[in-house]
Amino acid sequence: MWQVILIPFLGTSLGAACVFFFKNAIGERMQKALSGFASGVMVAASFFSLLLPAIEQSADMGKLGFIPATVGFLIGMLFLLLLDIVIPHMHLDNSEEGPQTGMKKTTKLVLAVTLHNIPEGMAVGVVCAGWIYGNEQISFMGALALAIGIAIQNFPEGAIVSVPLLAEGVPKGRTFLYGVLSGIVEPLGAVLVIVSAGFLVPLMPYLLSFAAGAMIYVVVEELIPEMSEGKHSNIGTMCFALGFVTMMALDVGLG
Repeated sequence: MWQVILIPFLGTSLGAACVFFFKNAIGERMQKALSGFASGVMVAASFFSLLLPAIEQSADMGKLGFIPATVGFLIGMLFLLLLDIVIPHMHLDNSEEGPQTGMKKTTKLVLAVTLHNIPEGMAVGVVCAGWIYGNEQISFMGALALAIGIAIQNFPEGAIVSVPLLAEGVPKGRTFLYGVLSGIVEPLGAVLVIVSAGFLVPLMPYLLSFAAGAMIYVVVEELIPEMSEGKHSNIGTMCFALGFVTMMALDVGLG
């Protein structure tokens, strides 16, 4: 199980390593394709790996079984909104310095992507905890499918972080390191959730849907604007569909 929680971090690191294969920056079409694919993967993972198990675990509530998933999802969205407000934040395509903080763009980029990775690590931790504590709706293969799906999503995200830093003149070694460090919160978040899950088993539907809400927030707030603004938005749309069906196939096939 410990290998599973490291898979998303590996995806981020491999994506960050793309910096060694680019001369300066990712082209507009490539960035839209990466953002679209990442969005599709995260939406499918949120639904098939998180929300559906949350609803299934609440089946004994009858017609009110939607309540835990609804409450958890909304809290997850609000949690990411709060982090967005509290932590100095920047969209990935923003080239201006934030006047309210005066922070360097490189620092804000790393903080922004680290912010994105928190709910992903939590999502893997929640599903792994569900399997460890014998939840019938969650299997080891289901946890593995989610981890692989998030790793696939993290690969383009790692590239989206590192390559723009290279365009600013940051050395390749440092840009790779920043990309790797932005993903280290994922296994840490997963371990934290697993360790504390023994006390939170009755709340598992809320935790699953919380992770789903946090992931959907990232998609709507960050990735969809990246893929849809300006020209060639159809590239992002088609890659969204590709990412969605890829994650759906992984989850259904492995779960």
